[in-house]
Amino acid sequence: MNDYAKLQNGSDVRGVALAGVPGEAITLSPEKAGVITRAFTRWLGKKKGKAPGKLTVGVGRDSRLSGPELAAKAAEGVLLEGASCRDCAMASTPAMFMSTVLPGFGWDGAVMVTASHLPWNRNGLKFFTRDGGLESGDIREILALAETIPQGETLPGDCPQAERADLMGAYAAHLRGIILGSLGAGEKPLEGFRIAVDAGNGAGGFFARDVLEPLGADTSASVFLEPDGRFPNHVPNPEDPAAMAAIQKAVLDGGCDLGLIFDTDVDRAGAVDRDGQELCRNRLIGLMGAIAAEEAPGSAIVTDSVTSAELAEFLTGRLGLIHRRFKRGYKNVINEGIRLNREGTPCLVAMETSGHTAMRENYFLDDGAYAAVKIVIQAARLRREGRTLGDLLRDLKEPLEAKEYRLKITREDFRGYGQEVLAALETYAGEQAGWEIAPDNCEGVRVSVPGAQGWFLLRMSLHDPLMPLNVESSREGGIEAILGELRIFLAKWTRLDLTTIPSPAAG
Repeated sequence: MNDYAKLQNGSDVRGVALAGVPGEAITLSPEKAGVITRAFTRWLGKKKGKAPGKLTVGVGRDSRLSGPELAAKAAEGVLLEGASCRDCAMASTPAMFMSTVLPGFGWDGAVMVTASHLPWNRNGLKFFTRDGGLESGDIREILALAETIPQGETLPGDCPQAERADLMGAYAAHLRGIILGSLGAGEKPLEGFRIAVDAGNGAGGFFARDVLEPLGADTSASVFLEPDGRFPNHVPNPEDPAAMAAIQKAVLDGGCDLGLIFDTDVDRAGAVDRDGQELCRNRLIGLMGAIAAEEAPGSAIVTDSVTSAELAEFLTGRLGLIHRRFKRGYKNVINEGIRLNREGTPCLVAMETSGHTAMRENYFLDDGAYAAVKIVIQAARLRREGRTLGDLLRDLKEPLEAKEYRLKITREDFRGYGQEVLAALETYAGEQAGWEIAPDNCEGVRVSVPGAQGWFLLRMSLHDPLMPLNVESSREGGIEAILGELRIFLAKWTRLDLTTIPSPAAG
């Protein structure tokens, strides 16, 4: 047994790919990447009812140091199965999906070597067909199949090699075409528009170079566009405070109209308005909701479970949208958006607060670059009117205090223990005067505490022995007021590590 199953991370494969971090042994070797991709190719042939020789599979990677070797072995895995392989070199995760649908491509499947924003020593694999990213059940099936494939097989000398393909050139042209079609202002619709891009030394530098600049935008204030798998400047994560501070600085120092920031593989994005106001998490969802409300008044928007009460009021009360709060995990949110459309409720956007943004018009693909395109189009239209993106969000209130605490479960059966905690909390919350259990909650237990002008949500982590606790309040000291009541309940659960929650004396 090679324990391939331990590499599953929801709908992805992830592991330690490089040595160098104490206590973290390599779990995803190039050989394993090759075998897993062989298994994907077999699975793909069966799914499509095609012989291996009739399949074409693309392989791309982000800027991680382990990427070239893992991608080479992944390509070898495709070829060992007798399928044709297209080498896309440096690519974005959304572009790899688009390789299955773009005119002139239309490949049967695609493999992306990435671990999103995780540390430099990690890497992983994402898989796509024309139907989208694979589900968790598909990954389990592929990893079980990988156990039956021996490691160490090599290609014969006369075997065809992977062919290079300029996928990113075609993808960038596709994005440019959307902007041109929407703005209708000649070949340089972004002339005079200053836009800073922060790629975090990941794969997103193409957006400044190949999408914005050819349309006339001035991107000279951009930072960290060069790929560097050591990520020397900041974590490539739009949620990270240091990352957001970097793009805010670039916008303000450069006198820019707009700032855009991507994660490593460009499936997530954030933005900054011309005054340095960050547009991420609740504000990014509010912005995409405002765009959706213009395009389809009264439609639905799906968000994850940790969005603020103030955002819910903005989406429903100000924008007139139907707000569906759903359980975390970008695939969960996307699948709920797809379900709503299938059942007759128009839903244009499905988003996580992490920046995963999927739109119905774009295959419900969580694509940071596509979200950036929508933001650029909206910003350019508003600029013509002397307005900014911030004007769309003027009525969006924000909580005064917001915290997340991650409570580790120390029992081996962590999932069962977590479910016991949640069941008991639901009973406990129902007995507390002034506590209101959210009627639309889809994971964990979410409770409004009007006396503290706030709410809390306790849930299970998707994959880890953790129970994240999110607490927000609209008044000073509100979080502590909520924690003061909640500690009484939590103290009874001895297998929950509560050390991350500050004591009352610590504030």
